[in-house]
Amino acid sequence: MKIITLVLGEMETNCYLVGCEKTKEALIIDPGSDSRLILDTLGKNNWQAKLIVFTHGHGDHMLGSKELNLPVAIHRDDEESLTDPWKNLSAVFGSPFVLRPPERILGEEDIIEVGQIKLKVIHTPGHTPGSICLLSESQDLIFTGDTLFADGVGRTDLPGGSEKKLWQSIQEKLFVLPETIRIYPGHGSASCLSQVKAILG
Repeated sequence: MKIITLVLGEMETNCYLVGCEKTKEALIIDPGSDSRLILDTLGKNNWQAKLIVFTHGHGDHMLGSKELNLPVAIHRDDEESLTDPWKNLSAVFGSPFVLRPPERILGEEDIIEVGQIKLKVIHTPGHTPGSICLLSESQDLIFTGDTLFADGVGRTDLPGGSEKKLWQSIQEKLFVLPETIRIYPGHGSASCLSQVKAILG
């Protein structure tokens, strides 16, 4: 498995292209904008994208999917954000957009498979009701969206956010994982769980 990070848009959202080196199939996590760059990068690596996965339903993680013409997957609790510009916050920031309904609805412990890549869905509500993290047990890494960052946690003051649920998700579902796990967040640099736990105390 190979990971390419693209930092996209005004919010500097991390879009992850995750490719299977054997089959050349790939999945896209959180294409926030700039679909042309995404397509060019896939082409340069001779990868064929099969699926888009949203870690949650905020527009800065979703907008780039409009021109990619790929099936999308999102947790059931954020499903409405694809078709409601108020729930994906694009209307709040003055540039409303909608997407088509998702082809796949995700739930706790679902397995996403593309090529030989396997990612397990961990439901981590708090930033949004349907926030998820994507765990690769074989590669000892996790994509944490806006739940957990290298130096902190996601904000909870937006519609649907809950500070109580966020910390519960982190304590009960992320901090119980091996501390060697590498973290790939929705914004900012990658880190490892031990370093994040040391920062948060």
